[in-house]
Amino acid sequence: MSTPNSIEENEIVLGQGMGPLKFGASQDQVRTLMGEPEEIEESDDEDEFEHQAWNYLDEGYSLYFDREDDYRLSCIETDHPGMRLYGESIHGRSVEQIEDLMSQHGHTASEKETMETGEVRLSYEKEMIDLYFDEGELQFINFGVFINEDLEVQWPA
Repeated sequence: MSTPNSIEENEIVLGQGMGPLKFGASQDQVRTLMGEPEEIEESDDEDEFEHQAWNYLDEGYSLYFDREDDYRLSCIETDHPGMRLYGESIHGRSVEQIEDLMSQHGHTASEKETMETGEVRLSYEKEMIDLYFDEGELQFINFGVFINEDLEVQWPA
């Protein structure tokens, strides 16, 4: 599969997915959309949740499937330079620019943490998104399906 270049394919919709990849999709549905992953990682025994990560390294995606959720797509990690949020290109943006964008869309409860490696993680727990910055620029994001207060997965309709 060639690298997606249309805006829609790299548009992140919080709680829903990215482009044609929708949370809740089966592994067969993802395989139809994306083709075979370059590698499949299994979770370690000490991981809290058993999962598989399908890595599409050339495209810049890792897709996560949790055993507890019948191996449905539940999380996407991407460093794709074309990633977009609310119609805006976000790769390389500063922490402040991302906070402004999120705030414009009603997301104000964030948490910032500087990692041991010097990277900054900006997290919006309710929105299920973590944004990682290196040297002040957004490098990659990890986002997943919404979970309610009762810890129930909220699959998109």
